[in-house]
Amino acid sequence: MRVYLPTTLAGLATLLEAGEIEVPLAYAVTPALREWYAEGDTEELEYVATGAAARACLRLLQVGGGPDRRVVLAADVADAAARPAPDLDHAAVRLGAPVRLADVQAALVDDADAGLDVRRAIDALDDAEAGDEDARLTVDDLEDRELGWYAAQELGVLVALEG
Repeated sequence: MRVYLPTTLAGLATLLEAGEIEVPLAYAVTPALREWYAEGDTEELEYVATGAAARACLRLLQVGGGPDRRVVLAADVADAAARPAPDLDHAAVRLGAPVRLADVQAALVDDADAGLDVRRAIDALDDAEAGDEDARLTVDDLEDRELGWYAAQELGVLVALEG
């Protein structure tokens, strides 16, 4: 099963150093997501799951995972390793074990120039989730930004450039 793991550049550096990353909650194309998004094909559903993971990155950055760039890792795990968590999100899955670096296929990362927009969304996140329309628009504007794609073999270079 392909899962999308929310993390940060610091989390990515830890993954590269330790060879694995502990992410108890990830996102995937789950039965609940398929039912909720009845019209979408697999590619569209993967895009929705990636977006949910990108939004979860904002929470990680809010507690100090800077720099202000979202990082979503795409990894392949055994189907049995990911248990759907529809009580949290249509695409949420709970992972029972750390994800190994060897299972990471790619990373989706904000460009360096996204930092100000990411910071605005982080600052607006609590208000957006409380129903503030202006704050929600701020977070939605960030979600309109496409994440850059990096192959697994490029991750070390990405971290080195940020360090």
